[in-house]
Amino acid sequence: MRLLYTLAWWLALPLVLARLWLRGRQEPGYRQHWGQRLGFYGRQSESQMPTLWLHAVSVGETRAAEPLIDALLAQWPACRIVLTHMTPTGRATGKSLFAKHGARLVQSYLPYDTGAMPASFIRHFAPRICILMETEVWPNLIHQCNRYKVPVVLANARLSQRSLGKAQRLGKLIADAARGITLVAAQTQDDAERVRQLGVQDVVVTGSIKFDVVVPEAALATGTWLRGAIGARPVLLCASTREGEEPLILDAFARASLPANVLLLIVPRHPQRFDEVEKLVLTHGLAVQRRSGLAQDDAVAAGTQVLLGDTMGEMFAYYAACDCAFVGGSLLPLGGQNLIEPAALGKPVLIGPHTFNFALVTAQAIAAGGASLVADADALMAQASVLLQNPAQLASMGQKALAFAAQHRGATPRTVAAIKPLLPA
Repeated sequence: MRLLYTLAWWLALPLVLARLWLRGRQEPGYRQHWGQRLGFYGRQSESQMPTLWLHAVSVGETRAAEPLIDALLAQWPACRIVLTHMTPTGRATGKSLFAKHGARLVQSYLPYDTGAMPASFIRHFAPRICILMETEVWPNLIHQCNRYKVPVVLANARLSQRSLGKAQRLGKLIADAARGITLVAAQTQDDAERVRQLGVQDVVVTGSIKFDVVVPEAALATGTWLRGAIGARPVLLCASTREGEEPLILDAFARASLPANVLLLIVPRHPQRFDEVEKLVLTHGLAVQRRSGLAQDDAVAAGTQVLLGDTMGEMFAYYAACDCAFVGGSLLPLGGQNLIEPAALGKPVLIGPHTFNFALVTAQAIAAGGASLVADADALMAQASVLLQNPAQLASMGQKALAFAAQHRGATPRTVAAIKPLLPA
């Protein structure tokens, strides 16, 4: 099965590269560093530091990895980390977050899973361990790690019932890859049980590292500035929205009985959609401003109905600037997004019905009183209207969200403790 999978990769490679080039029309980062994706890394690294390898596919995983990366570098001060990504936005996020570590953190794209390309990566960087964040299981990458005796850890692992079913349909290919994983540090007991069904032998429950993310002071400062630019108007944030959700939100916003001066702040999850969403707002007859167009001394115009969050790396600032936050990817069957960040800032969280990627944490946040489930976009606007017109209820829900986030911290030291036996002193 793995040989057929490898052949399929090589046959598909021209199409993969063509798609990469086409995506580069909207995101130029996709046209850079192709050699790394193909397993070419130039001269052998001159660093004498032992290397730990951590893979975070895109923005969400990169931000979630921050406390783990900081903890690993503190635990093994003689080591460096090679951080790999699949997307340019993930790479840009990593550059912003980890510049503080200097030469102790090196970034690269993950090589395509052809077999030869991951092997080239391993020979070049000679990692002592491979840590994959959340859901990344690549059969050839894991096979090559086993071949070169590099332990493989799946950290902050989550696996929904739907994803388990898809994996099981791939049969021996995924079963062999699962058996090649040395250790899985799962977010929940349910995740751990589903991972065991794939055939992984060593599984521990450590909790979600996302609860351990520390809000940067710079992000709080930006959020304070943005709130000042907005003024006293109530702000409803719709964060990490996905394609198909913005029309539902804008339609519901136009017909909702919200406070007259409420500002709708929309932050699409994917930056290539910023222009598209702006056009969508205008077609709904709503006045829009873009965050990127605000200078330090500017204010959001009184007549602006929608503020488009079209900047990268400012999600914490957007959460800090809002009164309540809806977390996207949940109005449509897309699985939802991480609601821990707004909770950690003490913001009431609204979330749609489709949360299968974050089912347990969503249920826990709702049970704690820090989040509320909304059936659709109209229910979202109705619940937001209630909160924005009841300051005591808004504050109480925010305090419960903050307490919920604080209660679940501690996954990072548990994950480091689980990894420790796999690395020499």
